[in-house]
Amino acid sequence: MPTQNPVIVTQSSDLQTSGGQTEGMIRQNALVGLTDGICASRMIAKPHTASAIHHHEDQDTVVFAFSGHGAVVSDGGKKRQQLAPGDYALIPAYAEHQEVNDGDEDVVWCIVRSPGGQPKVCNIDGWGKS
Repeated sequence: MPTQNPVIVTQSSDLQTSGGQTEGMIRQNALVGLTDGICASRMIAKPHTASAIHHHEDQDTVVFAFSGHGAVVSDGGKKRQQLAPGDYALIPAYAEHQEVNDGDEDVVWCIVRSPGGQPKVCNIDGWGKS
């Protein structure tokens, strides 16, 4: 049997703003740098904000909508998909997108990326300019 690594828990009260940032979003690393295969963070979008257009390089991203009602804009700005609490989204590697909160309350999402133990964010100047 292979060596077993310990279970690691990060308390939500211990999360601090960290990692790559995009304007309008607060990114907080939760489980980062612990393994080469995966990392997790929390994203908070304040009311009436939108991130910069960006992608996550070679990382596939799974989003779990924890609270609030937000949207992911993609396809060159032509496609807008709403996420309500309990919804999931898959953002493939290199997919240009933008997170949007048009509402009056915080949007909180759990973000899980793979591969890589560190989250990657590549902000771009506009759709198709990566």
